[in-house]
Amino acid sequence: MANGLFPEQDENSLYFSRSDPEEDFGTTSPHPFQLEEKIWPTVEHYFHAMKFTDDRYQEEIRNANTPKHAKKLGRSRRVKIRKDWKQVKATYMTRAVYTKCCAHPHIQKKLLDTDDKRLVENSQYDYYWGCGRDRLGINMYGQLLMNIRDKFREAIKPV
Repeated sequence: MANGLFPEQDENSLYFSRSDPEEDFGTTSPHPFQLEEKIWPTVEHYFHAMKFTDDRYQEEIRNANTPKHAKKLGRSRRVKIRKDWKQVKATYMTRAVYTKCCAHPHIQKKLLDTDDKRLVENSQYDYYWGCGRDRLGINMYGQLLMNIRDKFREAIKPV
């Protein structure tokens, strides 16, 4: 039982930060991939570009110097965000992460090597993508990584 206000990290979980460029599972790691007939420098670039239907603005985000700048452009509202974004954002994130893992086999292997650990995006402030400060958040990013891991496992199962 935890002595503090918040639950302790458990040994059956792997905690990581999706905003850490050194973290292979993160959205800002410098692992380019091809999707939508374009090369994307990071998952962050792709994810934020897909918020918009304006091709020129998507391209501006894709060409941003850094993932941080891509995120800033994606959060700007000088261009109208697509109406269905809340409904489709997890799909776009999954598509990007899956494609990145396929393009970089060492990341796919690292994901498979997590065995059955619960993957947790350890964001203190994000209760949708991460676990939040009290670890009661949705952890959508961790969930999608575990789903991708299951998909890779299914693909390598002998018939």
